Amino acid sequence: MPTGQELHAIPSDETLSAVSRGKELSPATASVADTARVAATVLAPTLRGGVIKRRPRAMALADRLQLDRPGIRLLGRLRERYGERPLQLRIPGRSVTVLLGHADAGSVLARTPSPFTPATLEKKAALSHFQPHGVLISDDGNRAARRGFNEQVLEPGRAIHDLAAPWARRIAERASQPAAPELDWDKFNTRWWQLVREITLGGDTAEDRELTDLLGALRLDANWAYARPKRKQLRNRFLDLVRQQVALNRPGSLAAAVNATPADAATDPAGQVPHWLFAFDAAGIATFRTLALLASHSQAGAQAHAEATAADPSEPRQLPFLRACVLESVRLWPTTPALLREAAEDTAWGRKGTTYLVSTPFFHRDAQRLPYADRFEPGIWLDGRAAEQPALVPFSAGPGACPGRDVVLFATSTLLANLLRRYRFTVLDKRLRPGDLPATLDHFTLRFALEPAG
Repeated sequence: MPTGQELHAIPSDETLSAVSRGKELSPATASVADTARVAATVLAPTLRGGVIKRRPRAMALADRLQLDRPGIRLLGRLRERYGERPLQLRIPGRSVTVLLGHADAGSVLARTPSPFTPATLEKKAALSHFQPHGVLISDDGNRAARRGFNEQVLEPGRAIHDLAAPWARRIAERASQPAAPELDWDKFNTRWWQLVREITLGGDTAEDRELTDLLGALRLDANWAYARPKRKQLRNRFLDLVRQQVALNRPGSLAAAVNATPADAATDPAGQVPHWLFAFDAAGIATFRTLALLASHSQAGAQAHAEATAADPSEPRQLPFLRACVLESVRLWPTTPALLREAAEDTAWGRKGTTYLVSTPFFHRDAQRLPYADRFEPGIWLDGRAAEQPALVPFSAGPGACPGRDVVLFATSTLLANLLRRYRFTVLDKRLRPGDLPATLDHFTLRFALEPAG
């Protein structure tokens, strides 16, 4: 049985390109016209949809026009034109390079934080709206300690976290609550955030709801990065609530693990929690889309149901197939469409300060390399095929990979198991065509009919 760690595509040394190979890896320079095409077809739709918090109207338009597909095709054409070398765009005042080779994407992610730091200019401008001390935007002086603290609390590489037992019980209780005959995003998302607050902070008080509402408002601001001034009073109110909730030290929560893990003041233990809450939003989106995939693919749905009913899901256990289904959902529709790294020093690929862009929709849907590009194929996360692809990175990869990935996969797979035990789901639209899945899927408009499972 694969462990949680084995379910992630981690590039091997053989698949990584070496920056030190010199001239053959020096970047190509895009024409002005091609730079404009990348800006209009890849960058603009990503920004319009909301990088930090999704915008419903923009997502509906992106789904209707399938705006991810032109970007995927464009980057494929540019790779044919320029080769697999990194492609430097002609952007005045900024050095931005798009990666076109799978091995190069894996190499950059594997060489985090040196020489490629995740604390890019754009990321710091965006995330500092609500998590000024988050590990992703920390400088060299604080990053190692904060990353180590995150790993101690979140336990990456362990499919079953030390706190999995109380989480499993809470998830089962939430899933057993009466449901309406139809399930839409708003209903699902309300229940999801109740679970997130219970897992992260413990309980579901009015203060908790205020906290996550404030986070939503700050994340909308963060979509604008440095183009919108920070609302420091609002951010301080949010961070104060986080610290108050963590200090309550509710048993069975990540907050209790925060309090039990030694750290110095510079690490800002409670200051790491906002990023966990932020990441759980993407996890909810992935879970809802996974439900849609399982409801529209009968064979996978039957396999998932069999795994869900094999044992009591209120007890913590590994659910490898359901975990793989969640990973496959994120491959098909990445919740982080652009992974950014910035050169902390001069490299053969460019000068210090250059930003490198890994477009996950392009690499995850690369039909020239992946025969399963547009179909639901959860088995790739179980049989080693995904691990052979260095740019299949649902939770990023390398030393900068999401430290909460196994917490997320446990929560999402356990919730799916409980829901599949209780209900049969029917998707109430025809967007999901097995074998030819859309490049863009607006989760806000997904709806299901529910029937009690027989």
